[in-house]
Amino acid sequence: MNLSPRWVDVLVRGGFDAVHWSAVGNPRATDREIMAHATQLGFVVLTHDLDFGSILAAANLAAPSVVQIRADDLSPESLAIALLSALQQMRSELLAGALGTVDVARTRVRVLPLNRPD
Repeated sequence: MNLSPRWVDVLVRGGFDAVHWSAVGNPRATDREIMAHATQLGFVVLTHDLDFGSILAAANLAAPSVVQIRADDLSPESLAIALLSALQQMRSELLAGALGTVDVARTRVRVLPLNRPD
């Protein structure tokens, strides 16, 4: 809910299936409800909210994959190229379960669960 629905068109044009939460769920849903829905359907959560990464870490979850956009300007016009490129780079990790972070300068990805024993 914290990213514009305009991202759906950008993602679809970039070759990804995408849906905005406002089109399928309760706008007042908790982050955990959104994550449960994403896990059930095999979706990746795209967000600007750091809470999703915190939930993954605190609960040591292996799904859903989450991609956090870290930027001041969250508009598709500003970040579309960087995000689509990052999603392509992270595709295999996201399919397996990962936490990705994207900003205009770099991309980072960590495989889930975050607290794996060595």
